[in-house]
Amino acid sequence: MTSTKMKKFVVICDNIRSLHNVGSVFRTSDGAGIDKIYLCGITGHPNVPKAERKISKVALGAQKTMEWEYVSQAWRLVDKLKKNGWQIVSLEQTSKSISYTKFKPKFPLALIIGSESKGVKKSLLNRSDRIIDIPMRGQKESLNVSVAFGIAAYWIGRFK
Repeated sequence: MTSTKMKKFVVICDNIRSLHNVGSVFRTSDGAGIDKIYLCGITGHPNVPKAERKISKVALGAQKTMEWEYVSQAWRLVDKLKKNGWQIVSLEQTSKSISYTKFKPKFPLALIIGSESKGVKKSLLNRSDRIIDIPMRGQKESLNVSVAFGIAAYWIGRFK
């Protein structure tokens, strides 16, 4: 395995409802050096004309330059990546999560982000090697999914 292959970093977007959040993930992925975006479940994707317009409004062209793929069932993708030696990391607040700043990534790595309202599904959390979160210091319990993704992606990307 080459060192380039070893440093692969992908994001798995599972059931992201907002097309603006999807567009933000594309743009942030480009900036953070993500190798590929997997769009899963109900997550909208650029091949659908109505979705393309909303995604492109925020992505500003990144949807045309970033490598991406639609996969209907995230758990099957995760199982395949795990079988091939990928570290699976979910971004979610749970009793098992650690602060993203204490996380030491191992590549190749797949970062899972989940639904704006429900977060990462338990079936994916159970398949994850690590669960990381972003400590909240204010009144709100969580950040917007695309904002949280940006923080985690840039942190993990430092090690790539």
